[in-house]
Amino acid sequence: MIIGLTGENCSGKGMVADYLQKKSFYFYSLSDVIREELTSKGTEITRDALIKEGNNLRQKYGSSVLAVKTTAKLQTDKNYIIDSIRNPAEVNELKKLTRFILLKIFSDPESRFERMKERNREGDPKTLKEFLRVEELEASNQNSAKQQLTACMKLADKTIVNDDQPENLYKKVDQLLQELQVEKKKTRPDWDEYFMNIAKVVASRSNCMKRHVAAVIVKDKRIISTGYNGTPRGVTNCSEGGCPRCNQFVEGGTRLDECLCSHGEENAIVQAAYHGINIKDASLYTTFAPCLMCTKMIINAGIKEVVYNIDYPLNNTALSLYKEVAIKLRQFKVE
Repeated sequence: MIIGLTGENCSGKGMVADYLQKKSFYFYSLSDVIREELTSKGTEITRDALIKEGNNLRQKYGSSVLAVKTTAKLQTDKNYIIDSIRNPAEVNELKKLTRFILLKIFSDPESRFERMKERNREGDPKTLKEFLRVEELEASNQNSAKQQLTACMKLADKTIVNDDQPENLYKKVDQLLQELQVEKKKTRPDWDEYFMNIAKVVASRSNCMKRHVAAVIVKDKRIISTGYNGTPRGVTNCSEGGCPRCNQFVEGGTRLDECLCSHGEENAIVQAAYHGINIKDASLYTTFAPCLMCTKMIINAGIKEVVYNIDYPLNNTALSLYKEVAIKLRQFKVE
C-alpha cells in the first residue's frame, strides 16, 4: 500500500504521516529530494528556498522529477506514506504504481492558521490574511514546472476532513486503511506462477554466455532442489571463458557436443542426488522446455510432471518421449 498525501498547509498531513509510521508505514517526502540538493549546495533550508529549488528542479529535469527519484527508492514488500506532493505530474508519476492512492487532508483556513501559529516556525505568516496570500501563491501557477497544489488536490482518490480533534482524525485514517485493504488487496500468485518466478530468479545465477536457464524441483509444494546452467563444479565459469563453444557464440543448435555447460534441469537433478534428496514423483519447473538429454534424465529420475515457461526449438523427440512414458508436460508462461 502506497499512500500519497496532499492538502493545504497545516491541514494535518504531518499528523497522518506520523500516525501511519507508527503502523509500520515507511515515510518519504518529495521535499527530501529538494533538501538533498540544497544541502549539496550549502544553501540554508528554508520554506522559500525549498519552493524555489523545487521549481528549479522541475524546470530542469521535468515536472515529475521529485516523484521519479522517490519511487526509485520504493520496494514491493513495504507500505509507504509519501508527503509533499505539489505538482500534478508528480501525482501522475506516482499513479503508475498500482498500489498508490492519493489522499487529500482537508481542514478550514482558520484551523490551519491556528495550527501554524502553534508550531511557531520562523518565517511563518503572522496574520490570517498573510497566511492566505502565501497559500494562494502555492495553489496554482501557469508554469507547469511550479507548484500547483489545487490541481493536485483535484486528483485525490480519497479525502479525510480534519476537524481539529486528533482522535477523530486517527479513527478516519484507520477506517480508510480498512477500505484500502479491501480495494487494494494484492492477489497472491498461484503455485505455478510462484515456482516459475523462483525459477527465473535462479536463472539469474547462470554463468552461461549464451542463455540463462534454470529449474526448480518441487514436492508437496516445497522446493527440494534448484539448478541453473553453467560449467561443472570447479571448472572456470562460462562467462569467464570456461566454455569455448559458448564464448564463440556459435549458431544455435550446432556443435552441441562441444558445449561444457550443464543444463539447468540436469543440475537440479544432479544436486538432489549429490545431497541425497529423493525426487521421485516430484514436479520440475523450468524456464525453457527440456532438451532430449534432460528429458531422459527427468524420466529416469522418476519426476512425474514438467512445467516449462518458454518452448525449446529442438525438443520434438523429447515431446514424444513424455507422451510415451505418460509424464505430464505443460506450458505456463510468465513474462
